[in-house]
Amino acid sequence: MEKRQYSQSGDHIETRAPVTVSRYRGFTRANHWITALSLIVLLLSGLALFHPSLYFLTGLFGGGQTTRWLHPFVGILLFFSFLVLFLQLWRLNLPRPEDRTWVSHIGDVVKGHEERLPELGKYNAGQKGVFWAMSVLIVVLIGSGVMIWEQFFPDLVTIPVRRWAMLIHSLAAVAIILVFIMHVYAAIWTRGTLRAMTRGTVTGGWAWRHHRKWLRELAGREGRGPAE
Repeated sequence: MEKRQYSQSGDHIETRAPVTVSRYRGFTRANHWITALSLIVLLLSGLALFHPSLYFLTGLFGGGQTTRWLHPFVGILLFFSFLVLFLQLWRLNLPRPEDRTWVSHIGDVVKGHEERLPELGKYNAGQKGVFWAMSVLIVVLIGSGVMIWEQFFPDLVTIPVRRWAMLIHSLAAVAIILVFIMHVYAAIWTRGTLRAMTRGTVTGGWAWRHHRKWLRELAGREGRGPAE
């Protein structure tokens, strides 16, 4: 679409709207937000059950009994929603030679010197690290969570094993909270990233600056369709 702007002399200058590149389909975005919201609910409900000083958080869910019932079922929802994302994206998150170079130039990443970095595919090493950390931690959380879910699995493990599972579950929960905070901060810090998960598109300039190899691959598909 063309837009017209006028100079002080009255002459018009034709400009074009910014080029956009499709990054995520609607299904992928919806599933991403289900995963994110599930994680937030689990964070709040888990903290409410973790220590008496945080019990007031149960008021967000209608009380202690509701919170205790809700937490494990939302955990199952998180597991399956992330599983769908994993099946879609795991190949794109496999390590590549350029990832090592990206990590070795992390100072340039922080300073915004993109010209000193290698051309990247759809995800950089930091994004891949978040993806695999989430994958491992969610498996640990669902596994340990089942072991401590006495209501449905009272005789699955012995009491000593259940105590170890509780400790592992708590440590994994702290770790995934930190990873989640890092993921959100990076999305906000890298200007133009959030629109990928709200509108499904990024600007051509953003793609060229941060994921040039991916942009070249898209251009080489000759119109086969948007990225997954």
